[in-house]
Amino acid sequence: MDEEIVIINKKTRNEKIKNFFVNNTKKISIVILAIILTIFGYFIYEDFKNKNKIKLANRYNLATIVFISGDKNKVENELIDIINEKDITYSPLALYFLIDNNIINENNKINELFDVLINQTKLEKEIKNLVIYKKALFNSDFESENNLIQILNPVINSDSIWKSHALYLLAEYFYHKNQKQKSEEFFNKILTLENSNPNIKTESQKRLNRDFSD
Repeated sequence: MDEEIVIINKKTRNEKIKNFFVNNTKKISIVILAIILTIFGYFIYEDFKNKNKIKLANRYNLATIVFISGDKNKVENELIDIINEKDITYSPLALYFLIDNNIINENNKINELFDVLINQTKLEKEIKNLVIYKKALFNSDFESENNLIQILNPVINSDSIWKSHALYLLAEYFYHKNQKQKSEEFFNKILTLENSNPNIKTESQKRLNRDFSD
């Protein structure tokens, strides 16, 4: 009797499964098709990104070669275009090349390009913090105290590995402005920071011993 019940239950279960597939054939087909299209779409997108990365690499390398030949204007336009591609690798490299080689002399224009990287490019967190630090470093020779601190705030108010660099920049900034009390405060913050860069921490201690000791 028990065996008959088991057989009946098994047949009933199989019948339910069969009916489910029969009644939902269209829905199941749509789901399977969607999965297949998603997989194909992913691989197509990845292939497109890889090809675009190679093109940007070639454009960047060519621009640096053209710069050596002396065609500054062409290089400037090409590197700005690469920055506006918002690529996580070659857009920052293009901006750094512009700055390091003094290709653009307009501070506002450079800051606008920094903002493309910081606000519009999907950089990793610490790469973004590095770009913010480099923007502050670029502006430190001519920006006001408030503006410089505003630029660095996202790094200073975080646990970034670049935080000690940002604090050191401000300490040096205030020292050269002859605001030694503020400078000393920032040097001391570096010493109490848990994840300070060892070299910056050592240099900060040297500066405090040398320039702020009674």
